[in-house]
Amino acid sequence: MTGTAVVDDTPQVAPVPAPPVEQSLAAFDALTAGAPSPYWLHRGVCAAWGLRPDRVDLVLVTVSENATFRLDVDGLPVGVVRVSQPGYVGGPAAIASEFAWLGSLHGLDGVDLIAPVPTVRGTFHAVVKDQLGQAWTVVSTRFVRGTVLEDVADPAPFYRTIGRWSAMFHEHSRTWTPPHGFTRFSWDLVDMVGPTARWGPWEGATSDHEQRALLGDAQRRAFELLADLEKTPDSWGVIHADLRPSNVMASGDRLTVIDFDDCGWSYYLYDFAASLSFVDAEPYAPAMAKAWVAGYQEVSPLTPRDLRHAGALAMLRRLQLLGWTTTHRIDALPPELRDQLSGALYCARRFLESPTWLLDD
Repeated sequence: MTGTAVVDDTPQVAPVPAPPVEQSLAAFDALTAGAPSPYWLHRGVCAAWGLRPDRVDLVLVTVSENATFRLDVDGLPVGVVRVSQPGYVGGPAAIASEFAWLGSLHGLDGVDLIAPVPTVRGTFHAVVKDQLGQAWTVVSTRFVRGTVLEDVADPAPFYRTIGRWSAMFHEHSRTWTPPHGFTRFSWDLVDMVGPTARWGPWEGATSDHEQRALLGDAQRRAFELLADLEKTPDSWGVIHADLRPSNVMASGDRLTVIDFDDCGWSYYLYDFAASLSFVDAEPYAPAMAKAWVAGYQEVSPLTPRDLRHAGALAMLRRLQLLGWTTTHRIDALPPELRDQLSGALYCARRFLESPTWLLDD
């Protein structure tokens, strides 16, 4: 492929109004896992981070909300490069805000998090243009060795730690003052399901009348249970919003959170729902949920009302991810998790029996 890479990583403190940008990662449609990056991206990353192009390989890991590449130098993995979907998070200002929150979390004792790598100009992002002039916001983090929890047969034993860390994140957010210009999107109910769902309405996943009726009943029940969940400083703030098995690396007993690209404003209990993403119909899911709650309560108490809210948010998250399957590449999930409709129907039946079915003995 040919093209000239142009790099512009001038810091942006506050968001700049711009016309709407179509959200698309079509530039990477022809790539599959393990494929080398486009030429323009390779040269742009090397220029922004001061790397010699002849020593660097960029290898595709996955295309999901973003396109993610492993960065190898002299054949050894040293970093991960994330190419943001245009228009998805809000541009460089939103990404700078992501890293501002991540940086503040590095002060928490006993928590291991990814480390961003600054560009040669000192920023944590670069804007690289492709051969058609499209600007792509790119970030790089240090490579973390280990096994992603999504590849572990049973991630439940790690979930007490994940629950405890989630509570620590929430306690931190309740007292943290965002810097000037901080901008991140929200995960409100209308961002999860309905016509304005960020990942697409779940209704597009099935045309079967009975299936839609069942899932619709579960959605209505979830809204009923969440009617008394207000946005207060105790219940709403900046959260990770995607602490699921694919975003946590394990090396022995040590865990590292590796992805913060969905962090934003939401209900704190939404982190419970997000932690079970795509796996809440698996046999080990109840053990994961119980371990998460046990770990969380080592830091912050949870009331029976909180647990009902958590269960309702988990149901909406399941519907949200059903919508996700209609707008994302099928290979963004491992083969064993690609049938999300069956899992959604199972969760809906269990949820209608008991909102806290994941936690019931």
